[in-house]
Amino acid sequence: MFTGVVEAVGAVVEVTSTRVGARMVIAHPVAGELNIGDSISVNGCCVTVTDRDHGRFGVDLMGETLRRTGLGRLRGGAAVNLERAMAVDSRFGGHLVQGHVDAVGTITEVTDHDGWTVMAVSADRHVAPFLVEKGSIAIDGTSLTVMEVRADGEGVVFEVGLIPHTLAVTVLGTRAVGDPVNLEVDVVAKYVKRLLSAGVATPYAVEHLS
Repeated sequence: MFTGVVEAVGAVVEVTSTRVGARMVIAHPVAGELNIGDSISVNGCCVTVTDRDHGRFGVDLMGETLRRTGLGRLRGGAAVNLERAMAVDSRFGGHLVQGHVDAVGTITEVTDHDGWTVMAVSADRHVAPFLVEKGSIAIDGTSLTVMEVRADGEGVVFEVGLIPHTLAVTVLGTRAVGDPVNLEVDVVAKYVKRLLSAGVATPYAVEHLS
C-alpha cells in the first residue's frame, strides 16, 4: 500500500526481455534502503524488489504488468517516480494507493498558469465512473486531486492541478502532450461501484446485513 507521495525520481538503467515478461533495473540511492522482496511503486505500479547492488535495484515485470501499464514502454535513461510501501507509523500525506494500475491515459493538454499548471488527461470510458471533482487520482503514482471531468467521445477527459513542487520532484514535470501515464482510481470508489452493481447497497440488503 502506498500514499501517492513520491519519494524520489530514479533512472531506468535497462529493460531486458525474459521468458515470462521483462526485467527492469533502476538506479537510485534508495536501493541501499531496500530489501529483497520489498514492494516499491515505480510510476504508480507496485513491483517487487528482486535484487539490489551498488545503488541499483532490479524488479521483474510479468506479462500482465507489461500489458496493463506503461512500464513496458520505458527504456534506459527514462525517469521514474519511486515510492516505498507506506509505514504504519508515518503521516498519511496522499490517499490510498495500491499500485494496481487501472488504465493508461494520455496527456492531452498542459497549460501553465501563474504559480501552477493544469494537466488534462484522456482515458477510456471505463474509468469515468470513478472520477469526481475534488476526488483523488494517482497519475504515475502521484496522488492528485481531480479538478474537472468531462465526456470526450467514447472516453473521458479530466484535469488536475500541479504546483511547482510537484513538477520539480516527480516525473510529471517532464511530461508533454501525447505522453502515456499510468492511472489508478480511488480504491474506495471501486468497492462502492462493485457493491452497487451487485445490489448490496439496496435498502433490503442493508436491512438484512445489519
